[in-house]
This record gives sequence, structure tokens and C-alpha cells, in this order.
Amino acid sequence: MPKSWDQKFGGAKPPHVVVLDKPFAGVPAGAKLFIASPALLEERLRAIPRGETRDPAAIRAELAAENGAAATCPVSTSIFLRIVAERAMEQAAAGQDPAPFWRAIGPETPLARKLSCGPDEIRHRRALEAQ
Repeated sequence: MPKSWDQKFGGAKPPHVVVLDKPFAGVPAGAKLFIASPALLEERLRAIPRGETRDPAAIRAELAAENGAAATCPVSTSIFLRIVAERAMEQAAAGQDPAPFWRAIGPETPLARKLSCGPDEIRHRRALEAQ
């Protein structure tokens, strides 16, 4: 049986820094790469003020700087953002307070098209916050 989004959220490794053996995602070998976690990204999303958005690249740059790394892994960040978003939709359906993933995932992005809610839900949530 596949893991639920909540299980994926809770089962991720804690944030950590790795030193690259070879170049990856524009980061040279020998450089430090920060690997976030779904929980850390959810915390960041909740800190974005209502009605505002933040580009994931900006979030990655902030996290890298805060953790003494040259960059934050874009691949794991995208995976973790999806986990946070899918879990948030499950939470919303259960009447809980969902993480505001729409503040960092634009409706025009490939990630938005992968989400079970799709880009229209992101547009809707952003419009609600703009009021």
C-alpha cells in the first residue's frame, strides 16, 4: 500500500548539508548543498504573509544562506513542496488549517500541473487572499 502524504511528510530526513562529490544543479563539486525537509518548507510557507507570494528559488537561496551552503537542492525542494501541497489539500478536506502552498507554487508551473488540485485551485486560493 502506498504511503499517504502525511506519512511522506513525517518520514522525511531532517534538514542537512552535504558536500557534493560532483557538480549538481549548477553547484560545483566540493560545494555545500542544503537539503531541506517538508516540515521546514511548510514552516516557511506559513511565514509568508497572506496575499503575498514567494518564488521557490528565493526560498532556496534564503535557506542556503542560513545554513552555510552554496545552494539548496532544487530537486528535493520541488518534491518536498509537492508533499506539503498534497498534505495540505488532505488537511483542508478534513477541516484542518492547510499550509498555504499557493504562496510559493505558481499556477503556471509544472509542479502545479502535477498536484491533485491542479492550477485552478492555486488561482482560487490566491484570489481569496487578494480580497
